[in-house]
Amino acid sequence: MAADLLWDDVRELFDPDLMGSLPDACVPDTSMADWQALLDLVVARGWRFEYSEGERVLPLPTAAAILARKPDSECPALRVWPSPDMLMIFRFGAAKEIDFDLSLREIQDQERLDEFCGFLREVGRHLGKPVLMASEMGKPAEHPVLGFLPETDRVVVIDPPPGMVNL
Repeated sequence: MAADLLWDDVRELFDPDLMGSLPDACVPDTSMADWQALLDLVVARGWRFEYSEGERVLPLPTAAAILARKPDSECPALRVWPSPDMLMIFRFGAAKEIDFDLSLREIQDQERLDEFCGFLREVGRHLGKPVLMASEMGKPAEHPVLGFLPETDRVVVIDPPPGMVNL
C-alpha cells in the first residue's frame, strides 16, 4: 500500500517549533456511541492503553460511565500506544467531539508518519468520520492542517500553513 503522505512533503507539519510539540487532533460531530466504538476499537486492536482519572489508574469503564461523571470530578484520560513509541492521549470532555493529543517528537520520519496515518485511518474508518489534526494553538475541527477524510479514504493535507510549499 502506498503511503498516504510523504515525509519530505509534510515534515513542516511535524516540526515541534512550528506546530507546537503537542498538537490537537479530533473526531468532530461524535456521540456517546462513537466514544464507545473508539474504546471497543482500542481493545479489539490490542493496543496498549491506560485509563486514568487524575493520578488514579483504573480499569477501562464504558463511555457512558466516563461521560456521565460529575463536572467537578478528576479529568479522565485514555493513553493509547498504537505502536510501542507513539502515544495518543484522549480527553473525555464531551460526547460531541473526540479530542486527543499527540507528540510530534514521536513522528519524525517516514516510518513513524506511516504508523500515525495508519492510526488515523483505523479510527476514521471504524467511526466513519474524519479525524483531523491542527497546530497546538489551533482547533482541529475549525483549522485542520491534515487528517483522514472518509470521502478519500486517505490521510491528506487539508489546509497547509502559510509558507508551506509543494503540497
